[in-house]
Amino acid sequence: MERIRQLFPFIFFISLSMSAQSKPAADLIINNAKIWTVDDARPRAQAVAVLGDRIIAVGSSADVAILRGPDTRVIDAGGKLLLPGFNDAHVHFVSGGSQLDNVQLNDATSVEEFVRRIAEQAKKTPKGEWILGGDWDETKWNPPTLPTKDLIDAVTPDNPVFVSRYDGHSALANSVALRLAGITAQTPDPVGGTIVRDAQGNPTGDLKDAAEELVGKVVPPLSREQRLRAVRRALEYASSLGVTSVQTMDPGYADIAAFAELWQSGELTTRIYAAPLITQVDDQVKIGIRHAFGGPYLRIGALKAFADGSLGSRTAYFFEPFSDQPDNRGLLSNEMQPLSLMRDRMMAADAAGLQICTHAIGDQAISIVLDLYTDVVKAHHGAERRFRIEHAQHMAAKDFDRFAQLDVIASVQPYHAIDDGRWAEPRIGHDRASRTYPFRTFLNHGVHLAFGTDWDVAPLNPMLTIYAAVTRATLDGKNPNGWFPEQKLTVAEAVRAYTLGSAYAEFQDKEKGSITPGKLADMVVLSDDIFSIDAVKIRDTKVLKTIVGGKVVFDPVRRATVRIPASKQ
Repeated sequence: MERIRQLFPFIFFISLSMSAQSKPAADLIINNAKIWTVDDARPRAQAVAVLGDRIIAVGSSADVAILRGPDTRVIDAGGKLLLPGFNDAHVHFVSGGSQLDNVQLNDATSVEEFVRRIAEQAKKTPKGEWILGGDWDETKWNPPTLPTKDLIDAVTPDNPVFVSRYDGHSALANSVALRLAGITAQTPDPVGGTIVRDAQGNPTGDLKDAAEELVGKVVPPLSREQRLRAVRRALEYASSLGVTSVQTMDPGYADIAAFAELWQSGELTTRIYAAPLITQVDDQVKIGIRHAFGGPYLRIGALKAFADGSLGSRTAYFFEPFSDQPDNRGLLSNEMQPLSLMRDRMMAADAAGLQICTHAIGDQAISIVLDLYTDVVKAHHGAERRFRIEHAQHMAAKDFDRFAQLDVIASVQPYHAIDDGRWAEPRIGHDRASRTYPFRTFLNHGVHLAFGTDWDVAPLNPMLTIYAAVTRATLDGKNPNGWFPEQKLTVAEAVRAYTLGSAYAEFQDKEKGSITPGKLADMVVLSDDIFSIDAVKIRDTKVLKTIVGGKVVFDPVRRATVRIPASKQ
């Protein structure tokens, strides 16, 4: 009976699509694999068969071999680990693709190197064009001081510069950019933002949170060709890392149009769920879009809201002041001022069946968002919402139970923990830090975890994310046994959060996230068994093959370019 039960899913699919054939045959079989399915009904297997874009059988090599036909492609995995494709629950896909070609400042470990790289970029940038990107991190410098326009004005006299801090909540503009934006000593701080000033009140060039928009609004938008190139670069990069799905936060409508164009041409090799800003809620309400609207390759129906800033920029919103800045508790975003405006937007989104994903990092920001979610539930009652809090970094002890009771998904990025852990405690103290990136505590309270990276804020590589969740070893090497090691996860828990957990976060857990008959055939073959090797070596594990919808979209040996017909998307 068990054998019949296992065979039923692929018999069903074959009866639908191959009724004219006397002998059923799979399009693809992967055998001789060490399969971790993330399916509790059958956690491990040796082989998987695919028909069209769906998995039709999972089992032993002998079980699956009966589906081999004369045209079946067979991949011998050579005993390597096969996992469901990784689903990154929080990326910025277009800016990530753009950053692959922009100036790279994240690993600049000194002010001198920071300036040198910008100068090199200026030499190859036509006069008048903007220098963008960056992802700088002043905590890697000695001393760790914020950069100013005075550092780069001399090497960028002919180009406006606007380079972001790696967390996206602070950016540096040179004098040319400040002039184009009309920012002077007389310019007031916008609501939810700060113009950093020197002792005389003059702008230093550093702009925080809502103040970034003052320059952002004069940066020319990407052309159609530039946007398509950025997406293509991001797709290629994602495939090389085994990322088969992404959930991209706050894309513009032009970004979604680019995704749609590439979907039509069969170029989407990564599945995309797009969450534009909640400030645009009326647009989706008017046309009746609901959560997870669309097809397997492109969906919309989620909205991204902002509650506060970031810890690195000292704009995350806390109940108590920063330990090293007693007059600063952070900033509530301009979207939250007045709070009634955010409540109205959330009410409108929820009434329309849209999913709400809110960026909240500081403990008070998280608490306020939970208050807002509670108001929504009281007003509208029984729908399945799958509320999300993006980042959910610094929790108040009182709010773990509320998180679970409201069934809020913690959409978290473990790499941030091993990065922030280098410097977080002096800013917020030991007690608050003990509830920072509290992955184990979330699981203990029954909270759904969805893993992502926040790319291009952090690396897109899933191996670094799993390494971070399992070891919590900070990047500076000072916590080899883990920063607050009681919050570590097992490899199995991390993989589940990165696959089935992320699929749940986008209402797609019945469609993907595990290697299960009937689900989409999104899989990745890894060079090493991350369940058995030393956890430190997980970060060095490579992707050998990435498979999306039964098609191999990345194979470093073959280097084949795959185009998926729009009819299959």
